[in-house]
Amino acid sequence: MRTSRGQNCGLETGHGQAKENPTWGYRRIHGELAPWAFVIAASSVWAILKRHGIDPSPRRSGSTWTEFLATQSKGLMACDFFHVDTVLLRRLYVLVFIHHDSRRVRIAGITTKPVADWVTQQARNLSMDVADQANRVKFLIRDRDAKFAASFDAIFAAEGTRIIRPPVRAPRANAICERVIGTIRRERLDRMLILGRRHLQAVLAEHVEHYNVHRPHRSLDQRAPSALDTPPAPIGDVHPTRLRRPDRLGGLIHEYRIAA
Repeated sequence: MRTSRGQNCGLETGHGQAKENPTWGYRRIHGELAPWAFVIAASSVWAILKRHGIDPSPRRSGSTWTEFLATQSKGLMACDFFHVDTVLLRRLYVLVFIHHDSRRVRIAGITTKPVADWVTQQARNLSMDVADQANRVKFLIRDRDAKFAASFDAIFAAEGTRIIRPPVRAPRANAICERVIGTIRRERLDRMLILGRRHLQAVLAEHVEHYNVHRPHRSLDQRAPSALDTPPAPIGDVHPTRLRRPDRLGGLIHEYRIAA
């Protein structure tokens, strides 16, 4: 399809209007061009905008999942279950929460039977812990696992938190929480044998303290979640003799610090 100089100018204008006005449909953009004496068919406007990857207004006006996560991160939390098998072949279930903005991890509890009453109590405990925080949890992402009973959702709904359920079999929709669970498995649980519930509780407590206090995060400019409000102090030349390496969990976790 060959277009004149005026039509090309009109198409560029229409392209800009579509970007600046996400609620405008193809017909509205065609109508905006009509008073400027651009001779172009409505089908041409549709074809050109479609070619540039601009969808019709109902699909263009809504934010994408990535945009939603970015804009709501300060009030967004995610949770998920994962299981651990002990050396005695006993299966333990762990409920983990993570705040999207600060990346702070919380282990809500460990149980052999994640029944509705237990899950609801963990929700109640968490809601009391975060009630006094400045950034109130507005959204909670949780999957469609049957372990999350209606009473679990009711606890957060009473606090004004909206439950967001990702699509079926879409782990990437809860990628941050899935990534944390993967980190726990790769760096800790896959490298040691768990004897029982108390042992697992001690291991996860040690890991969470390391994760929240010391471990650098790329999304936080290589800072730890607990150090977001305190910029790192400038350090000059460091002599190797001042470097210390505290170990955790028998050497599975190495932390490097500078002695005073």
